[in-house]
Amino acid sequence: MVHQTPIRQDDLVGEPVAEKASPSDPTPNPVARPTIWIDLDNTPHVPFFKPIVAELRKRGLNITLTARDAFQVCELAAQMGFHATRVGKHYGKNPLAKVTGLLWRAAQLLPFALREKPILALSHGSRAQLLLCNLLRIPTVMLMDYEHARMPLLLRPRWEIVPDALIGADLHCKPTRIRSYPGIKEDVYAHGVAPDPELPHLLHIDNGDIIVTVRPPASEAHYHSAESDRFFVDFMERVRNTPQVTTVLLPRNTKQEVALRKWHPEWFETSKVIIPDRTVDGVSLLWYSDLVVSGGGTMNREAAAMGVPVYSIFRGPTGAVDVQLEKEGRLVLIRSLDEVRTKIALCKRSGAASRANTVPAALVQIVDHILDIVRIECGAESSDAIKARQPL
Repeated sequence: MVHQTPIRQDDLVGEPVAEKASPSDPTPNPVARPTIWIDLDNTPHVPFFKPIVAELRKRGLNITLTARDAFQVCELAAQMGFHATRVGKHYGKNPLAKVTGLLWRAAQLLPFALREKPILALSHGSRAQLLLCNLLRIPTVMLMDYEHARMPLLLRPRWEIVPDALIGADLHCKPTRIRSYPGIKEDVYAHGVAPDPELPHLLHIDNGDIIVTVRPPASEAHYHSAESDRFFVDFMERVRNTPQVTTVLLPRNTKQEVALRKWHPEWFETSKVIIPDRTVDGVSLLWYSDLVVSGGGTMNREAAAMGVPVYSIFRGPTGAVDVQLEKEGRLVLIRSLDEVRTKIALCKRSGAASRANTVPAALVQIVDHILDIVRIECGAESSDAIKARQPL
């Protein structure tokens, strides 16, 4: 995850989020190469797809990307060197606005899809892409790690790639079109974190305090729970009144930050609670944190992937991945206000965050699954353009 103070922009359709691709993410050459379309719909999708895109391009595939102008997706995509086309935005929490926004963004994506002619559409749950591609009969692959996400009939993917923990859950595809990978999606990219050595100084968290990173609940999500909000406020009051604790608070967007500052000005009267005023690499921040408390899945799982103590105050339906992480002792699920006050240990972390030296099995398996699906869906011509499998 990355927190960034949002840049206010008009809803620009078709504008590239980066003027020129970086050497590590070159502007694809579409000649004689099958194209996969990836839609970056939410912030966590950007770091997740970065190593996947790199490996698919090594295998001879042309990757074309779109990005939704919401939750700093476009800014992060540009920062990571992606050459993506900005299409659509977020339309708020109201159910009618959500449906209208879904239909409108699908319509906005139509010219892009007709121009690029992808052989396969790939996302981590982009409803607008799924809707459009189902109507255009473009095969879809949805990577997904939360089985309780609602997907009506027209939004269901043709293929699903999920963590092993979800096999046996009520998913969206026929069993023959479901593929799985070991571990969690955050293993794909969190293993390679190179922490920014300047970050503690920039955020003024090099003061010897216990450093707590906190992510508020997703107040605009369909799975939002008022109980999560109560847990969040109670925990913030606890850390604010605990000596030698500094909290780095990462609101999900400007609207949430404004609301927090309005309703809880007392949190910001001293430097005990910090909201970064600049771009922050969230994974790097976790490296320097003593513990993490979050109302959403991605930051919790990033911390778990790195071995950082993490407590989930998410109170929607618990996903199979989080249940598995709890069994493994890598995540603590907070289930009551009493546990907010007694179960979350405010103490210095012993040992550094973990950093694997090998390419994660999750990345290898996901790339192999995508290549197999291309071969199944697109026939010999596209298959011939894909390079032989090589160790990642």
